[in-house]
Formats: sequence, C-alpha cells, structure tokens
Amino acid sequence: MLNTLPSVPAVTDDRRRYKRVRIDLLGRFMLEDQREFPCRVENMSPGDVAVITPVEPRDGERVILYADQIGRLEGSVVRNFNGGFAMVLQATERKRQKLAAQLVWLANRSELALPEDRRHERIQPRNPVIRMVLDDGRAYEVRIIDLSLSGAAVHCAVRPAIGTGLVLGTMRGRVVRQIEDGVAIEFASLQTRESLDQQLG
Repeated sequence: MLNTLPSVPAVTDDRRRYKRVRIDLLGRFMLEDQREFPCRVENMSPGDVAVITPVEPRDGERVILYADQIGRLEGSVVRNFNGGFAMVLQATERKRQKLAAQLVWLANRSELALPEDRRHERIQPRNPVIRMVLDDGRAYEVRIIDLSLSGAAVHCAVRPAIGTGLVLGTMRGRVVRQIEDGVAIEFASLQTRESLDQQLG
C-alpha cells in the first residue's frame, strides 16, 4: 500500500497532527550566527523535521535548512537529542501542501520503482586521481573508477560505512554502496560537465 499524507490543516503549533515520513537526504543548515554545517535529514513532516548532526543548537534558535530534493526550509529548534535536533517548520499553508506532496513522492519512489535521479551518462575523467575528505576529517587520495553528473565510484584504501558524508574534490556527497576495493558516492547536488571538468582537469 502506498504511503499517503493526510490533508494538511491550517498552520498550527500542534506539530503532532502531521504524519512523519522516513527519508534519508543530505543537507546543510545555518544557525543565527550564520555558521553553516553539513547534516542529514532522517525524517520529516510538513510541520517538523529531525536533523542528524553532532552540532547542538540552543532551544528556540532559528535555523535555515537546505535539504536535497526539498530545498530551503526555516524553523526553530524544539529539542536536542543524541546525534541531532528536531525543529518545527515555519511555513505558509501553501508551502506545507507543497512539502506534503514532495514527501509523498519521496516515500513512494522506491515502491513505485520510479526512475532515480542518479541515472546519467557516464563520463571518462582525464585525471582520475582526486582527494576525498570524510566528515571526520580523514583525507585520502582516491582513483575514480566510474563518474556521472550525479555520483562516482572510487577506488580507495578504506571503505567508509554507507551513509558516511564526504567531500570529493569540492563536491559534497555520501557513500551509498560499498564495492570491491572502494565505494560508490552520490553527490549532494547534480553536477554539470563544466563543474566536473574544473574538478578533474
């Protein structure tokens, strides 16, 4: 049975009226002092969102969140938990309706076998060696095995866990699969041929 979201009611402080959807999206958020940090969105409803990050903002702090495939969201922190925080979204009813539709699509994508955004033409890099930096600061020189506008497979000395955030060159991404002698990486945003040329020479 396909996931559905109830009709979104008028804006209310009762965030529990909204159904949460489990998702797994990369993102970034900005605090009131304009510091930015990478994060992962674990679940979301049209009324609130759970953000996975080691950073602990203060209760009530206003946050601007940019989530892949969702876009820009604003809200305020309602609680911190081990490994992240929850925030209540501030949005118009129209914005909440749009967010509800996006969440239904994300929740049903695998069940409906919809085409994935990662299916793009493969590109042969002129210089396959590139620097990979994990979120914990460890850095490695890796060799690109396979490359597209939306991701890459790399040969590397380590195989980080699935979901690990990283930067390949200057492109943010995360590990989506472990392969023999390396990992497959999904970029946080779709690249262009020009940006890949700049990265790889």
